Amino acid sequence: MIRVLLADDQALVRGALASMLRLESDIEVVAEVGSGDEVGPAALRTRPDVALMDVQMPGKDGLTAAAELGELLPSCKVVVCTTFGRPGYLTRAMAAGVVGFVVKDAPPEHLVDAVRRAAAGLRIIDPGLASEARHSGTSPLTGRERQVLAQALDGGTITDIAQALHLSEGTVRNHVSSAMAKTTARTRAEAARIAEEHGWL
Repeated sequence: MIRVLLADDQALVRGALASMLRLESDIEVVAEVGSGDEVGPAALRTRPDVALMDVQMPGKDGLTAAAELGELLPSCKVVVCTTFGRPGYLTRAMAAGVVGFVVKDAPPEHLVDAVRRAAAGLRIIDPGLASEARHSGTSPLTGRERQVLAQALDGGTITDIAQALHLSEGTVRNHVSSAMAKTTARTRAEAARIAEEHGWL
């Protein structure tokens, strides 16, 4: 029996995935969580073989949660299941130790197959997305630039961002300026949007 943990902030999607997987005689859904912060504790409590998780969740994002899960429970294989098949997400997912990357609009049988293949120790990557990721390269942003742009996505001012990240406003301006140059954006909002579209945030 393959024990599966589901992590998705949308209750309807999470419930649908759970219902679909429970139709399989060799798969048991042992935990369902709605935020990245809940992944580690739920995994330690239920000891899943496979964690199927979204990227964008409240608290820790799915890629951060995946990296932490790799340290907490190395035997658990992580498959990212996301609406956004962005090359940057795939690159970050691989760096976090994720073994599979599937998009939510894939046929149900592909998702079930991904769970089984992950449990067997195999990698599951969409070939088209893998090719796109190779051609798009890695993120040019530093960790701090990503943090600043992530705050800018929510419409934060320089002052808001500085307070949220415990930085000086001058430091935030420097990071924003650098990120704008790297993304060839004219504003911080545009830089944040470009970075998000590439899966760099």
